Amino acid sequence: MTLAIGDKAPDFTLLTDQENQSITLSKLKGNKVVLYFYPKDNTPGCTKEACDFRDSFGQFKKQGALVFGISKDSAKTHSKFKEKYALPFTLLVDDNADVCEAYGVINKKSLFGKTFLGIQRSTFLIDEKGMISAIWRKVKVNGHVEQVLDELN
Repeated sequence: MTLAIGDKAPDFTLLTDQENQSITLSKLKGNKVVLYFYPKDNTPGCTKEACDFRDSFGQFKKQGALVFGISKDSAKTHSKFKEKYALPFTLLVDDNADVCEAYGVINKKSLFGKTFLGIQRSTFLIDEKGMISAIWRKVKVNGHVEQVLDELN
């Protein structure tokens, strides 16, 4: 099943970049939530995307939106990535890819002739009632944060 606009966002509880803390999506009702799924910390595209969200973080706050990045990296890796680039939002650990699967962002990828399953860069905007109000799949990093902000306005 592929998620669509108007669907209830699949609930989850994931560890944060700060060990021993967790976030449960359903406990965030009443807030707009931006979930952006990305392949890997400290890679060029993922770093640019994270920094773009960082640079526009004040605008997201003004719109009442919480921002979360999700990948399969560990809390330790997330913590270093967050510190290195001064990211003001939380990175969530989906090490077994359950949430990635629930949101349909695990896809076949190929690199240097090898095929593997990986995270397809995707973003979901969830409204205050926990419903998906916008979806971006196969995200191109340049201009993406502006698209998300435009949807919030």
